[in-house]
Amino acid sequence: MEKLIMGIDPGTNFMGYAILRTTGKNCKPELVVSGVVDMKKMTDPYLKLQRVFQRTLQVIDSYHPDELAIESQFYGKNIQSMLKLGRAQGVAIAAALQRNIPIFEYAPKKIKMSITGTGEASKEQIALLLGKFMTIPTTISTLDETDAIAIAYCHHLQGNLPTTGNSKCKDWGDFIKQNPDKVL
Repeated sequence: MEKLIMGIDPGTNFMGYAILRTTGKNCKPELVVSGVVDMKKMTDPYLKLQRVFQRTLQVIDSYHPDELAIESQFYGKNIQSMLKLGRAQGVAIAAALQRNIPIFEYAPKKIKMSITGTGEASKEQIALLLGKFMTIPTTISTLDETDAIAIAYCHHLQGNLPTTGNSKCKDWGDFIKQNPDKVL
Protein backbone atom coordinates (compact mmCIF):
# COMPACT_ATOMS: atom_id res chain seq x y z
CA MET A 1 0.00 0.00 0.00
CA GLU A 2 1.41 3.36 -1.03
CA LYS A 3 1.37 6.28 1.35
CA LEU A 4 2.55 9.85 0.81
CA ILE A 5 3.86 11.70 3.86
CA MET A 6 4.34 15.46 3.79
CA GLY A 7 6.95 16.86 6.17
CA ILE A 8 7.08 20.53 7.10
CA ASP A 9 9.80 22.41 8.94
CA PRO A 10 7.82 25.57 9.76
CA GLY A 11 9.34 29.03 9.86
CA THR A 12 8.69 32.64 8.96
CA ASN A 13 11.99 33.20 7.16
CA PHE A 14 12.36 29.76 5.62
CA MET A 15 9.88 26.89 5.49
CA GLY A 16 11.13 23.49 4.38
CA TYR A 17 8.75 20.94 2.90
CA ALA A 18 9.08 17.40 1.58
CA ILE A 19 6.94 14.55 0.29
CA LEU A 20 8.02 10.94 0.91
CA ARG A 21 6.45 7.93 -0.78
CA THR A 22 6.35 4.68 1.15
CA THR A 23 5.10 1.33 -0.11
CA GLY A 24 4.32 -1.97 1.50
CA LYS A 25 6.95 -3.62 -0.71
CA ASN A 26 9.91 -2.46 1.34
CA CYS A 27 10.88 -0.44 4.37
CA LYS A 28 12.70 2.25 2.39
CA PRO A 29 10.87 5.50 1.52
CA GLU A 30 11.44 7.50 -1.64
CA LEU A 31 11.78 11.29 -1.76
CA VAL A 32 9.20 12.59 -4.23
CA VAL A 33 9.81 16.32 -3.88
CA SER A 34 11.33 18.77 -1.45
CA GLY A 35 11.92 22.47 -1.34
CA VAL A 36 12.12 25.59 0.71
CA VAL A 37 10.00 28.72 0.78
CA ASP A 38 12.32 31.71 1.18
CA MET A 39 10.56 34.62 2.89
CA LYS A 40 13.67 36.33 4.24
CA LYS A 41 13.16 39.45 2.11
CA MET A 42 9.49 39.81 3.02
CA THR A 43 8.92 42.41 5.74
CA ASP A 44 5.21 42.05 6.52
CA PRO A 45 4.79 39.18 9.02
CA TYR A 46 1.19 38.56 7.94
CA LEU A 47 2.15 38.24 4.28
CA LYS A 48 4.75 35.66 5.35
CA LEU A 49 2.02 33.65 7.06
CA GLN A 50 -0.14 33.94 3.95
CA ARG A 51 2.79 32.61 1.89
CA VAL A 52 3.22 29.63 4.25
CA PHE A 53 -0.50 28.84 3.94
CA GLN A 54 -0.56 29.22 0.15
CA ARG A 55 2.58 27.15 -0.51
CA THR A 56 1.43 24.40 1.85
CA LEU A 57 -1.89 24.21 -0.02
CA GLN A 58 -0.07 24.19 -3.38
CA VAL A 59 2.07 21.23 -2.36
CA ILE A 60 -0.94 19.42 -0.90
CA ASP A 61 -3.02 20.02 -4.03
CA SER A 62 -0.15 18.91 -6.30
CA TYR A 63 0.83 15.70 -4.49
CA HIS A 64 -2.21 14.77 -2.35
CA PRO A 65 -0.32 13.52 0.73
CA ASP A 66 -2.08 11.11 3.05
CA GLU A 67 -0.58 12.58 6.24
CA LEU A 68 1.26 15.68 7.41
CA ALA A 69 4.17 15.49 9.83
CA ILE A 70 5.29 18.80 11.30
CA GLU A 71 7.85 19.88 13.84
CA SER A 72 6.27 21.01 17.09
CA GLN A 73 7.18 24.20 18.85
CA PHE A 74 10.19 24.29 21.11
CA TYR A 75 11.41 26.85 23.58
CA GLY A 76 14.65 28.52 22.60
CA LYS A 77 16.44 31.56 23.88
CA ASN A 78 14.04 34.03 22.27
CA ILE A 79 10.33 33.89 23.13
CA GLN A 80 9.47 36.10 20.12
CA SER A 81 11.04 33.54 17.78
CA MET A 82 9.00 30.78 19.40
CA LEU A 83 5.80 32.78 18.92
CA LYS A 84 6.60 33.44 15.24
CA LEU A 85 7.37 29.75 14.73
CA GLY A 86 4.05 28.84 16.37
CA ARG A 87 2.18 31.09 13.97
CA ALA A 88 3.89 29.55 10.95
CA GLN A 89 3.17 26.08 12.31
CA GLY A 90 -0.47 27.03 12.87
CA VAL A 91 -1.11 28.24 9.34
CA ALA A 92 0.58 25.15 7.84
CA ILE A 93 -1.65 22.99 10.04
CA ALA A 94 -4.69 25.04 8.98
CA ALA A 95 -3.83 24.38 5.32
CA ALA A 96 -3.70 20.62 5.99
CA LEU A 97 -6.97 20.79 7.91
CA GLN A 98 -8.50 22.62 4.94
CA ARG A 99 -7.83 19.45 2.90
CA ASN A 100 -8.75 16.99 5.72
CA ILE A 101 -5.22 15.63 6.08
CA PRO A 102 -4.32 13.99 9.42
CA ILE A 103 -1.60 15.87 11.30
CA PHE A 104 1.21 14.48 13.43
CA GLU A 105 3.57 16.66 15.46
CA TYR A 106 7.07 15.69 16.50
CA ALA A 107 9.39 17.43 18.94
CA PRO A 108 12.83 18.30 17.56
CA LYS A 109 14.48 15.83 19.97
CA LYS A 110 12.16 13.04 18.84
CA ILE A 111 13.09 13.70 15.20
CA LYS A 112 16.80 13.72 15.99
CA MET A 113 16.52 10.60 18.14
CA SER A 114 14.63 8.64 15.48
CA ILE A 115 17.23 9.37 12.81
CA THR A 116 20.54 9.53 14.67
CA GLY A 117 19.88 7.73 17.93
CA THR A 118 20.57 10.86 19.96
CA GLY A 119 18.42 13.88 20.71
CA GLU A 120 21.46 16.14 20.59
CA ALA A 121 22.47 15.61 16.94
CA SER A 122 23.25 18.61 14.75
CA LYS A 123 21.28 19.49 11.62
CA GLU A 124 24.35 18.56 9.59
CA GLN A 125 24.51 15.09 11.16
CA ILE A 126 20.83 14.53 10.40
CA ALA A 127 21.31 15.62 6.77
CA LEU A 128 24.28 13.26 6.40
CA LEU A 129 22.43 10.26 7.83
CA LEU A 130 19.33 10.88 5.71
CA GLY A 131 21.53 10.23 2.67
CA LYS A 132 22.19 6.73 4.02
CA PHE A 133 18.47 5.99 4.40
CA MET A 134 17.26 7.22 1.01
CA THR A 135 18.44 8.85 -2.19
CA ILE A 136 18.76 12.60 -1.58
CA PRO A 137 19.49 14.85 -4.58
CA THR A 138 22.66 16.90 -4.44
CA THR A 139 20.58 19.97 -5.37
CA ILE A 140 19.29 20.28 -1.79
CA SER A 141 21.07 23.31 -0.44
CA THR A 142 19.41 24.25 2.85
CA LEU A 143 19.09 22.57 6.21
CA ASP A 144 15.43 23.68 6.33
CA GLU A 145 14.76 21.37 3.39
CA THR A 146 16.64 18.43 4.92
CA ASP A 147 14.82 19.09 8.22
CA ALA A 148 11.49 18.69 6.40
CA ILE A 149 12.71 15.40 4.92
CA ALA A 150 13.80 14.32 8.41
CA ILE A 151 10.39 15.15 9.87
CA ALA A 152 8.61 13.08 7.19
CA TYR A 153 11.12 10.25 7.67
CA CYS A 154 10.61 10.34 11.44
CA HIS A 155 6.87 9.93 10.86
CA HIS A 156 7.52 7.05 8.48
CA LEU A 157 9.59 5.33 11.17
CA GLN A 158 6.88 5.77 13.79
CA GLY A 159 4.37 3.91 11.63
CA ASN A 160 6.78 1.28 10.35
CA LEU A 161 8.58 -0.03 13.39
CA PRO A 162 9.05 -3.78 13.05
CA THR A 163 7.30 -4.33 16.38
CA THR A 164 4.07 -2.67 15.18
CA GLY A 165 3.26 -5.17 12.46
CA ASN A 166 2.83 -2.32 9.93
CA SER A 167 6.07 -3.25 8.19
CA LYS A 168 7.13 -6.08 5.90
CA CYS A 169 9.96 -6.59 8.40
CA LYS A 170 9.02 -9.16 11.02
CA ASP A 171 11.62 -8.02 13.57
CA TRP A 172 14.71 -5.80 13.94
CA GLY A 173 16.99 -8.57 12.61
CA ASP A 174 14.88 -8.79 9.45
CA PHE A 175 14.89 -4.99 9.17
CA ILE A 176 18.72 -4.97 9.31
CA LYS A 177 18.92 -7.72 6.67
CA GLN A 178 16.65 -5.73 4.37
CA ASN A 179 18.44 -2.44 5.10
CA PRO A 180 22.18 -3.13 5.59
CA ASP A 181 22.94 0.44 4.56
CA LYS A 182 21.29 1.69 7.76
CA VAL A 183 23.78 -0.05 10.02
CA LEU A 184 26.66 2.25 10.89
